[in-house]
Amino acid sequence: MEQKKNILSVKNLSVSFKMYDKGLEQKDLKVISNLNISVQEGEILAIAGSSGSGKSLFASAILGILPNNASVDGIMTYCGMELTEELQKKLRGKEIALVPQSVAYLDPLMHVGSQVVGVRGTLEKMKTVFKRYELSKEVETMYPFQLSGGMARRILLSTAVIGDARLIVADEPTPGLSKEMAKDAMGHLRTLADEGRGIILITHDIDLAFEYADRVAVFYAGTTVETAPVEDFRNGPESLRHPYSKALWEALPQNGFKPIPGTQPYAGSLPEGCLFWPRCPVRTEACMKGEIPSRSLRGGEVCCIHAT
Repeated sequence: MEQKKNILSVKNLSVSFKMYDKGLEQKDLKVISNLNISVQEGEILAIAGSSGSGKSLFASAILGILPNNASVDGIMTYCGMELTEELQKKLRGKEIALVPQSVAYLDPLMHVGSQVVGVRGTLEKMKTVFKRYELSKEVETMYPFQLSGGMARRILLSTAVIGDARLIVADEPTPGLSKEMAKDAMGHLRTLADEGRGIILITHDIDLAFEYADRVAVFYAGTTVETAPVEDFRNGPESLRHPYSKALWEALPQNGFKPIPGTQPYAGSLPEGCLFWPRCPVRTEACMKGEIPSRSLRGGEVCCIHAT
């Protein structure tokens, strides 16, 4: 079998923000640290994790749309090329497309049809996409404020899938959609992946992701704790590697909605060692100091010294 190529590779990514502390003293607040991930051609990589784990921030880092007070360390490569600021600007909206989480990304002064066509699409492609997402011809001349929440979500999807992007970053693409429309949107992303594109799916709808994704990456407190084939998440905790991944599975409603004690740490007060150890049921002193490296295990990647 031919080895699939990486469209995106991210190694030891860190994102910090310059903040002002007491007395107007500047400090760097690190919100993503030592994050590792890859996206292959022809696959959907789902990213799961609680709110505040860095999922949307990671999407912004890929596109190069972080605010001016942000600094980025680590290595990101796109199709073997270093993803510099210059290359991000060149590829953004063309070879790398974003389905943003917020409808505020739509220009309030432009008809949505013009925004969907952009510089890469055509009227014929727009009509095809609108038909797929059950958007009538009248929607073309509407302004964003005239759209319902579900319509706006479908417009955002349309702007990303109309072109020939090799990498699509979909940040919560299904909220506000009916179950049938959400499945259709995910099916469209699956089709695009099967054509050879890479899809990053950031979602809280883990059950839906399990139906369409190839692999799942679990984020916690701004880092990756596990990346594994989607089958492992379907099979349950015994197939997973990291204690947080297992806890996330058990917290799903159909799996007992079982909570774990404690809360995800704030970026300004991260613990030493493994970021999950204050809540981990199998922690030892070795978990509480030093960097915990990622390692390959049973066909996946895990950042835990006790994983087997």
